[in-house]
Amino acid sequence: MKSFTLFFVLLAAANMTAQNSAGPNAAEMSPTVAAVVDKEISNLEGLLVSAAEAMPEEKFNSSPENLKLEGAEFKGVRTFADQIKHVAADNFAIWAPLTGKPEPAGVNSPNGPAEMKSRVEIIRFLKDSFAFAHKAGASMTAENTTDVVEFRGNHVTRLYLIILAFSHANDHYGQLVEYLRISGIVPPGSRPKKG
Repeated sequence: MKSFTLFFVLLAAANMTAQNSAGPNAAEMSPTVAAVVDKEISNLEGLLVSAAEAMPEEKFNSSPENLKLEGAEFKGVRTFADQIKHVAADNFAIWAPLTGKPEPAGVNSPNGPAEMKSRVEIIRFLKDSFAFAHKAGASMTAENTTDVVEFRGNHVTRLYLIILAFSHANDHYGQLVEYLRISGIVPPGSRPKKG
């Protein structure tokens, strides 16, 4: 994770250098840290919500374990629905320290609310978690990226939490893609663009 953070910092520095060499108006056109964070939240939101919505009701609670694929070991893996609840619950938990408040009541990270079972409720929970992420991400500035906050008993930087939020959501998006493909569904993010 340290090398990924270093890469992120070097990439940001290279971007700032390129903008500075582009001329005097480049700094006025460069996006804020909050805007860059918000754009990536929107990208992930689009991928994850569309993947969740692509899985039909009758397969929403399935997992690869049900398929009993020869030579594969899927015993105990989360169902598709549980994957979505986990991403949503951890979105709330990871972004909460940036707000200066604890994660919202009832989130029950890392697995989400046990009583939440319906496809509609779970997709709403995912959408709500991204709305929360957008609000938390809006607090980011170039000056506060290295401010230290507490997360799950550890002291970490705000930048660390952003990297964690993005890498965690991307990891689970990859898993959701596999669940969709196993179910015979091409993920919306992989479909050819129209027009």
